[in-house]
Amino acid sequence: MSVRLSDIVMTTDGQNNIVRLQVTGRLTAEDYNLFVPQIEDAIRQHGCIRIVFDMQDFHGWTFSAMWQDVKFDLKHFRNIERIAIIGDKAWEHGMAIFCQPFTSATIRYFDRSEVDEVEAWIQLED
Repeated sequence: MSVRLSDIVMTTDGQNNIVRLQVTGRLTAEDYNLFVPQIEDAIRQHGCIRIVFDMQDFHGWTFSAMWQDVKFDLKHFRNIERIAIIGDKAWEHGMAIFCQPFTSATIRYFDRSEVDEVEAWIQLED
């Protein structure tokens, strides 16, 4: 199922535990209020999930959105197995390193030129 939420397209598949977020613009706290319940539904359904976070023309977070993100990460510290971050800017790559202390997930950054590798990695069995 694919749902457009603000500048976010979220796709989930009831058959697997992968949640895909395609994000443009700047994330706000209101955006989190829209997509977090759907991610939490996927966690309830699968126990643990994997996330593909695809940033296209992404401009970061508002302060309140960043706080929402930290709260989500701490609440679901052990419910996320892998996070693939797709972007094309140096600061987006740095974000993968910044996020590591807030989750037990394995996080990997992919440059837009490596997008074909994302599918194999996100589905890779540990």
